[in-house]
Amino acid sequence: MKSFIIVLLAGMLAMGCQKEEPANIRDLNQQFIGAWNSKDADKIITFLADDVQFVQGSAHYTGKNEVSTKWVKETLPTLRDLKTNVVSSGADATMAYEAGTFSVDVLPERNNEPEGIGEGNFMLLWKKGQDKQWKLSYAQLEDLPVRVKQ
Repeated sequence: MKSFIIVLLAGMLAMGCQKEEPANIRDLNQQFIGAWNSKDADKIITFLADDVQFVQGSAHYTGKNEVSTKWVKETLPTLRDLKTNVVSSGADATMAYEAGTFSVDVLPERNNEPEGIGEGNFMLLWKKGQDKQWKLSYAQLEDLPVRVKQ
């Protein structure tokens, strides 16, 4: 019995010392982009941390409620076919980021207007929460002016 307890304690100690794996940042961002392209606002919002920050030009939104309303829900109906080109990425056990360029189809506000193309740079920063779930903590977009889609 004594040896069983020693083996059990040693096993628990070994499990506690295991190094956590870094995030699969490509997978996280593909799930996030997939939700944008499916226009699934509820799924997008589940990816957001409670204290998420979003920056785009002069706009700076803070907190899950504000980011959900002013970025996700207002922007989602106006876009289609979001694509990214990753230039830089990195991850460890608690934080991960991906940065690069993006392009997206911008839908016209009125029926008689042409469709546009939006392009720019992006950076998404993910953090692992106390609950071990990865959440989007910071998103920054730098847009070029929208141009008419040819």
